[in-house]
Amino acid sequence: MSIGGIGGIDTSRIQAMMEQLKAAATKPAAATAAPVGVAESSTKVNFSDALKASLTSVSNSQNAAEDMGKRFAMGDESVNLSDTMIAMQKSNIEFQATVQVRNKLVAAYHEIMNMQV
Repeated sequence: MSIGGIGGIDTSRIQAMMEQLKAAATKPAAATAAPVGVAESSTKVNFSDALKASLTSVSNSQNAAEDMGKRFAMGDESVNLSDTMIAMQKSNIEFQATVQVRNKLVAAYHEIMNMQV
């Protein structure tokens, strides 16, 4: 079984989202409103959708690695040790990256909550 279908978290997208959050927090409210008659760009990424997709990807990766581990332990000839270990390490790295993103989001939330109005 190939693990090529297991996707990782795109760190450049996450970093771009963090920059957008920081930029939106520093802009005045009037500057963020779209001018009347101007349609919003279709290239904008919905943060919640991107976050959900990333979490789903991590969950799928962990489930696939766990399944490969179980199949290898049960003696399935189609699964070899190297693919199983690689899948487990990839899922572990993706999970660690997700925890780091969560930590950055919590830190940003605390920073925003501590801003004086």
